[in-house]
Amino acid sequence: MSDVDPKPLIRAEREQIKPHQGALVWLTGLSGSGKTTLARAAERKLHGIGIHTYRLDGDVVRDGLNADLGFSPEDRRENVRRIAEVGRLMVDAGLVVLVAVIAPYAKDRATTRARFNDGDFFEIWVDTPLEVCEQRDPKGLYKRARAGELTDFTGISAPYEAPESPELRAIGGGDLDEQRDRVIQMLRDAGKLG
Repeated sequence: MSDVDPKPLIRAEREQIKPHQGALVWLTGLSGSGKTTLARAAERKLHGIGIHTYRLDGDVVRDGLNADLGFSPEDRRENVRRIAEVGRLMVDAGLVVLVAVIAPYAKDRATTRARFNDGDFFEIWVDTPLEVCEQRDPKGLYKRARAGELTDFTGISAPYEAPESPELRAIGGGDLDEQRDRVIQMLRDAGKLG
């Protein structure tokens, strides 16, 4: 007789060995708004307090898993869907996942939220004015979009639909430590960090 339990592990069993619960923090905003910077800061702090985290960055995922996608509305929708599904699997494994992705359409973000159990999805709008994002322009994308070299560029030739009721609104360019601590407090208040 085998001592192996043939039943698959469930999320609750995975979370029993961690000091926290799985959650997905979805940071959305324009290119250059500070999504990745805030996600990195939160990831580093959470890791430092013993929270098993992973950061999914839209640019990195586009270079790998989503390299076959362009920037049409349909491809953007599929980009968001794939990132959400990877994030959902990681949350099921008990991780706190930080996603930094433009995700310009409200409907796609609502569909993403619906993929998660209640209380597992936290939307953060990194609210940085377009002018500030253009001044930062870390990848030179706004300059290229203004020159007509990039089509369907969010904020210039394609829309960004700002969240109406995110769990948290982070002010791009605000104090990074303060913004990071607000993200962590949001997770604590929701009972995700033990």
